[in-house]
Amino acid sequence: MSSGNGDGQPPTPQPAPGRPPRIPLPRASVEDTGRPLPALEDLGDPTPGPAPLVLEHRVLKALLGAWALAACSPQETAAVEEHLGDCGSCADEARRLREAVGLLHPAESLDLDPTLRTRVLQGCLDRRPPRIPVPEWASPYDAETARLDALLQDFGDAEWHAPVRLRWFEKDEPTSRRTTVAGVIAHLLTVDGLVALALGLQDPMGDVAADRPTPSGRTEAYWRASHFPPTRAVRAPWREQTHALVRTVSFAGGGTGKLSVAYGDFELPLRDAMLDRAFECWVHAEDIADAVDYPYEAPVGRDLHHMVDLAARMLPTVLAARRRAGFAAPPPPGPHRRLVPAGEPGRSLRLEIEGSGGGQWLIPLDSPAAVGSAEHEVAHVALDGTEFCRLAAGHVPPAEAAAGQVGDREAIRDVLFAAASLSRM
Repeated sequence: MSSGNGDGQPPTPQPAPGRPPRIPLPRASVEDTGRPLPALEDLGDPTPGPAPLVLEHRVLKALLGAWALAACSPQETAAVEEHLGDCGSCADEARRLREAVGLLHPAESLDLDPTLRTRVLQGCLDRRPPRIPVPEWASPYDAETARLDALLQDFGDAEWHAPVRLRWFEKDEPTSRRTTVAGVIAHLLTVDGLVALALGLQDPMGDVAADRPTPSGRTEAYWRASHFPPTRAVRAPWREQTHALVRTVSFAGGGTGKLSVAYGDFELPLRDAMLDRAFECWVHAEDIADAVDYPYEAPVGRDLHHMVDLAARMLPTVLAARRRAGFAAPPPPGPHRRLVPAGEPGRSLRLEIEGSGGGQWLIPLDSPAAVGSAEHEVAHVALDGTEFCRLAAGHVPPAEAAAGQVGDREAIRDVLFAAASLSRM
């Protein structure tokens, strides 16, 4: 029995007669044959599709309705769309049918109408007035914290750790601080704690000591004291604190509105502090929604009006502080530009807020204690309500605010920059 082919190599197995080899032999490449490569045209379409339909004009016109509803077969769709490029009357009809289909199936948001909660509560209260009502000045805070809590309800770990950039203006320069969604809720928790302290409630900071008792100082101290970045666990204490604040001011009655809340560098009456906290809750809810690419609506008109009113009432004090710091030019001498006694009318700017929550305010320019006067009006500025609020939140640069402006340009600039100076972390 032979063990090789004479060359020391194992024998090559031979297939049985009439059967193909078990292992096919390698095919020679066309490049190795010396013959030219075939042209692409000669190869043809390896997967030819079905032949295009050839239909009469009346048939194609009858198919336009089905085409607009995307109910045609691929061949019919191709035939109709080829026809639309040649027939103007059918193209116009197709456009009208597509627009009609859009009206039949309007795009609807999956979110509830932001005014739904207010309308439902109002309907309930009209039927049965509450035994212990929430003060009107605390209602915006109650509404905005509830809306933000609803946004957070279905967040997973990825959303809680999504990066968020907090933005505000400081010394006429845009400033920002990077954190996460959980970090924003921790920020709201610590700053709302200033109101809790004024009401005699527990401080959410616990044993953590802040370098300065300001909103930013408390927030930075809380972030530093956390062994790990804040997580979804921060939602529960924030939500419980918001409920405790609303419950406490409701039981205490409307008289607590004059109670002072210390912010470190300044103080606000409790009624204004609750509006301030509602405003910041809305602004940071928008920051969170932007971070997770989710739509978020502005507050209802009534609440937005209260927030705008608070900012307008704070502008004269901010203007005076900016002048003392050298960020706004002092009023030059002249018959119409002078400091006036408290309670007297003085040079004023008319701030007109358009849209939902709008109104008009006369802002005294030269003395915080002066009274705005239409007779001494030197400038007029008009802004949309949400645009003004975003300016006051430091999200819109004063120079880019979409404002209608008439009158003293220096006064207008001072007021717009003062509005941006209301912002903080």
